[in-house]
Amino acid sequence: MILTKQYRCIHSSSCQCTKGHLSEDVIFLVFQQLNWNPKLIATLSCVCKWFDDLAKRVLWKEFCKTRAPKMMLDLQSSGSHSVDGNWRALGKLLIYCSGCSGGRLFNSVQIPGHFVYRTRFSRTSGKSFLLPQCRTDILYVSDPCEHLDQGDEGDVGFFRGVFKSFLVSKVRKMLIDRAAKLHPTAVCPYCKAKLWDMLQAKMIPQSASCRLGAYEDCIEYYVCLNGHMLGICTLLPLSDSEEASESE
Repeated sequence: MILTKQYRCIHSSSCQCTKGHLSEDVIFLVFQQLNWNPKLIATLSCVCKWFDDLAKRVLWKEFCKTRAPKMMLDLQSSGSHSVDGNWRALGKLLIYCSGCSGGRLFNSVQIPGHFVYRTRFSRTSGKSFLLPQCRTDILYVSDPCEHLDQGDEGDVGFFRGVFKSFLVSKVRKMLIDRAAKLHPTAVCPYCKAKLWDMLQAKMIPQSASCRLGAYEDCIEYYVCLNGHMLGICTLLPLSDSEEASESE
């Protein structure tokens, strides 16, 4: 079923949508029984602006807490009751591989984005994507989503991640100090914010390719203004990547 989002409805007291309408508490209990199904949350948010607001405030938050409880607890441990870029963006990042089909990022390949059943995010792995002077920052990074046999590009891996408290991170400060430029057209596929090119800013350490099992000169990634990260790499053949992991 495809629903067209209705932006005019705000569920005011005179709104016709409120006739027979369920309360927030009832909707919460229904989605709790549905185990915070992301497809149903997305469908509900398309009904009208009130449901969209409820999904962003409550339902996506509960989905994130259920899907990655330890990670969410850490991201909120600084005292904030929200996360950079909102809960819906973070929920999408947990289950969606951005791919590359728009021609603005990662021009060498055309692979459409897609949902993934489950992805492991690691705070320890995140350290490998940070320069030594920035390794007090906290970054969660996913295992690469593998797309094999992509012609001349070989085996391609997409990875994604999120910073904790990005506004006060050393990575953000370094990007600003280096006057790193934002991408002129592309935006984050999760929150629609502008993107910094970490390769152009010369902020990709060698340890990133070792962690991914990728060729050192075939890795690039972007970080958006809200601290979401997305990247691509060309994966080493399995035997070579195992040797790279051992050398790390």
